[in-house]
Amino acid sequence: MDGTSVSSGTNLTRTLAERACAVTYDALPEPVRALARQCVLDYLGVGLAGADDELARILLDELAEAGGAAQTAVIGHGARLPVLSAALVNGAIAHALDYDDVNLAMPGHPSVAILPALLALAEEKKASGELVIAAFVAGYETCCRVGMAMRPGHYTRGFHATGTVGAFGAAAACAHLLGLDAEATARALGIAGTQSAGLKSQFGTMCKPFHAGKAAQNGLLAARLAARGFSSRPDLIECDQGFAATHAPDFHPEKALAEPKRGFHIFNNLFKYHAACYMTHAPIECGRQLRAQGVAPADIAAINLRLHQATDRVCNIPAPTDGLEAKFSLRQTVAMALSGIDTASLGAYSVATATDPALIGLRERVNFDFREDFPEAGAEIEIALKDGRKATATFDAGIPNSDIADQGKRLAEKFDALAAPVVGAARARELRETIAGLDGLADTGVLVKLAAK
Repeated sequence: MDGTSVSSGTNLTRTLAERACAVTYDALPEPVRALARQCVLDYLGVGLAGADDELARILLDELAEAGGAAQTAVIGHGARLPVLSAALVNGAIAHALDYDDVNLAMPGHPSVAILPALLALAEEKKASGELVIAAFVAGYETCCRVGMAMRPGHYTRGFHATGTVGAFGAAAACAHLLGLDAEATARALGIAGTQSAGLKSQFGTMCKPFHAGKAAQNGLLAARLAARGFSSRPDLIECDQGFAATHAPDFHPEKALAEPKRGFHIFNNLFKYHAACYMTHAPIECGRQLRAQGVAPADIAAINLRLHQATDRVCNIPAPTDGLEAKFSLRQTVAMALSGIDTASLGAYSVATATDPALIGLRERVNFDFREDFPEAGAEIEIALKDGRKATATFDAGIPNSDIADQGKRLAEKFDALAAPVVGAARARELRETIAGLDGLADTGVLVKLAAK
């Protein structure tokens, strides 16, 4: 593709489809395969932990009334649903706690948009682990490339990229698993794009995790329809009145085709170790550092927090009243970290914590300095103490762990903590070990079956 056509966006959708189709398991470096397994592990762990969320009951009640073929398992439940319904529910469940992985290229949550669709389809098709890994990487890279083309305007305008851009990833992954050629995959991307939706104004409500479920469902439906010959524009991303033109104030197709460092966007996958919006993680880490230095809440006169400007419109609920809103409150999460509350604990985000007078008093001392020239996921905190002294801490949560093996150990601990209370320690260990051997599985349907009740 020549430079002129790239800069104009001509054939971007088709080019991304061709790249997705070209992904093969054998050609993937082992670190990429390892990261894919880690994404599956983390997705199923947070899915099990979110299975009892009220949104799961509401969705399952609604879908039970509709009925349908019992094709695919639901994480943490005994119900079996039609494949499209399972993708919806599993995606919403796994994003319910906002504890799933992130990639700033989107920017959003790639695994929770792709894997609910891919694993539901894989169970139906009895697909092997090698096929699933290759399809996942194809979808992951596609959604990151689409996201890069529309950064930062798409997200800052108010779209939740997990729901919008994530649908392209789900479509590419499912098209890959179905063995679609580039022409059909381009149509699948078009069908996904015309369904894509999700608004950041819904953060702090059940609609945010619903976006992830809809991305998975929309992408899966797009691939299945394309496989049947359903028509769509094959240039939906870049065409006049297409996805980019209607969903972003700026469009940079050349960024979609630029090669990321080390050749894969998945190397920049960011896993969560705090159960809150990812943009609160750097401030949380700063708060933890200051507490470790001996800073006590009672001694704090003021908390000055420096962040990237975009954070203000992502997770700045000033006075949260429940656990879900607390996950999207910079003030609340900083106050929790400074107070020694375990922000990795699911139970830490509750009405009791959000309305605790001591935490309210502390969070009201937070002042913001939002800056454009600051790391996107970074933070700096300066504490003014009542005795006139100052204490500072900085952290950048946008830097991925370069030690994949060490990351795997930490993710295993997170998985066990999330999964064991739901399915028991023995089943959790069996599921974790099965995921570790994903490449050798002849039928990956066993994964969601082990994650079901």
